[in-house]
Amino acid sequence: MDSTATDSALDPQPLSHAYALPARYYTGPESAALDRRAVFARSWQLLAHTSQLEQPGDHVVGEIAGVPLLLVRGADGQLRALHNVCRHRAGPLALCNGRGAKRLRCHYHGWTYALDGQLLSAPEMQTAEGFDVASIRLPQARVAVWRNLVFAALSDDVPPLHDLLDGIDARLGANAIENYAFHARESYDIDCNWKTYIDNYLEGYHVPHIHPELNRMLDYRSYVVETSRWHSLQHSPLESGDALYGSGEALYWFIWPNTMLNVMPGRLQTNRVLPLAPDRCRVVFDYFYPEAALAAPSEGAQDHALQNRVAQDRAFSDLVQREDVEMCELVQRRLASGSYEAGRLNPLRENGVHHFHELLREAYRHELRGSS
Repeated sequence: MDSTATDSALDPQPLSHAYALPARYYTGPESAALDRRAVFARSWQLLAHTSQLEQPGDHVVGEIAGVPLLLVRGADGQLRALHNVCRHRAGPLALCNGRGAKRLRCHYHGWTYALDGQLLSAPEMQTAEGFDVASIRLPQARVAVWRNLVFAALSDDVPPLHDLLDGIDARLGANAIENYAFHARESYDIDCNWKTYIDNYLEGYHVPHIHPELNRMLDYRSYVVETSRWHSLQHSPLESGDALYGSGEALYWFIWPNTMLNVMPGRLQTNRVLPLAPDRCRVVFDYFYPEAALAAPSEGAQDHALQNRVAQDRAFSDLVQREDVEMCELVQRRLASGSYEAGRLNPLRENGVHHFHELLREAYRHELRGSS
């Protein structure tokens, strides 16, 4: 993509005349490298929930733009996002999530760090002239918490997290999602570019065509997409059986660049879309429910109803996801075919896709042209 620095497809486009991004931004190693530099290295990434990081030494491993990170609760109670890269010869300090660690010890040569990232000891380094343990510390990424969701960012060149989420608290209203408990994680590896998956998420235009059961629950005529500076919201009245969600409203938030919050009555589902290769991504689903829905079943009919709703929700979510996966993989193959030329967007139904593409164009211009 040597021509991207002068690519007119990156110029801002008004919704009324907007085209989708060209296929070249969804395929090939150059596209993936551009996304890593322009998008992921300069954005907030959802990495954990505070329930995973309650006590000193609790830690969660993650990665942003290829940089391994270690979220850890310090002995002082502070939450840090340390680089999970030993300053000796790049060994890992942690390979998986854990609880109650007293120190962080490199798996390669045993260099040991305090929970705040300060090097404490380096075995057999006494003969290294001028070597000063006290001068060595793990680099840190930025970290911020919102409603018990933990975000991190590599760069200072990102908006404050509260700007990214501005307006979501007011719209959530009585949905106290921060009081929900983690229940389960599901991951799907998909043969498509991460942006192909997000494009699909951002519009209800396809719902009547590939999601027949979901379409029966939502009111397509009242399906609305609202856009803000850094996020968008899809919402619709919801009518479902009492064994699933009951009645209310479906709320689907996209938060730049790859986080989703799916809020149904009595349930929060978070999605993270992680690039694995130019034509492959992983979508991580975390499910959260009120504590009562996750308690051990008792003799009460209400408890059994809550348990049933959790089971029904996960089964229904998996059905919808598999329908999306099939279509996204079909689309990716056609994006890579050489046949596709960027098509016009539907201003009524694809304003969320347009919003995402404009944020991408802005990020790409910033990286390639040095302009905002």
